Amino acid sequence: MTEVNLSSHAFDQAVLLAPTEPNQFSGHTSEPYANMVGPFGGITAATLLNAVMQHPERIGEPVSLTVNFAGPIETGEFIIEAVPVRTNRSTQHWNLLLRQNGTVATTATVFCAVRRETWSEQELAAPSAPAPDTLERLPTEGRRGWISNYDFRFVTGGYDPARPYESSSSRSLLWIRDHPRRALDFPGLAAIGDSFFPRLFTRRQQFVPAGTVSLTMYFHTDSTQLAQIGDDYLLAEAVANQTRNNYFDQSAHLWSRDGQLLLSTTQIVYFKE
Repeated sequence: MTEVNLSSHAFDQAVLLAPTEPNQFSGHTSEPYANMVGPFGGITAATLLNAVMQHPERIGEPVSLTVNFAGPIETGEFIIEAVPVRTNRSTQHWNLLLRQNGTVATTATVFCAVRRETWSEQELAAPSAPAPDTLERLPTEGRRGWISNYDFRFVTGGYDPARPYESSSSRSLLWIRDHPRRALDFPGLAAIGDSFFPRLFTRRQQFVPAGTVSLTMYFHTDSTQLAQIGDDYLLAEAVANQTRNNYFDQSAHLWSRDGQLLLSTTQIVYFKE
C-alpha cells in the first residue's frame, strides 16, 4: 500500500475550503478531477458536503444529499454558501449555493441527524462478486482526468469505446476505491457514489455528450463504520431504468466488502444526440 498524507491527497486538495465569513467558504476547482465540462460531478457533490461537514453549527451526520447542477462550473475560484435553515433537537436541514462571479452554478440540500440505536434491518443484499484482487484494474490512460483518481475493478458492465458493441443491459457491477488509497469518509463516499460511467455509455458502448442534472444520495452508514472500512474497496452496482428524449436515470448502491449497504443514490442525466 502506498502511504499518502491525507492533506496532500488529490481528493483532499480538491474539496479544500476556507471559511471567509459566516456561512460562507471559498474553494477552487481541481485539474485532477476535471471532466467533460467543468469538474467531475462527484467532486462537486463532495465539496458541497464538505462545507456542511466543517461548518461549526453542524449537528449529527449526513443522512441525505441532493445536488442540482444548474450550470457549468468554470475553472477557477468559487464561493459556497452553506446555511442551516432549521435545527431541531436531533435533525438539521441545510441549503447550499455554489456561486462563481455572482452567478449560481449549483444548488444543494443536506439533511443531517443524530442517529440513535433502534431496530434495524438491511433488506437489500450485496450481489455476489469475485474478490477485487482477482480482477484487473481498469486502464485509465487516455480517459477523462478524474478517472485516474479511482481504482476500478469491473465484474460486469464496463465501458470500452475501443471495442464498441451494444450491450443488452446498462447494469454495471464493480469494486472501487480511491487511487492512491484514502481512508473513507462522507465526502469520499459521496464522490465514489457518482463515479459510475453514464449508463448510456455502458448500454451502447459509445460516447455522447452527457451530464448529470440532479443527484440524490442516501447515507446508510456513520463515521464509525466508515473508519472501520478504512481504504478498502467498495462493491458498487448501477443501472438505468429508462432512457427517453434526452434524459436517462441511474439507480446505484454501494456496499462494504462484508455486505453492509453504505449508500443508495439516484440521478437524472441529460444527453445530446
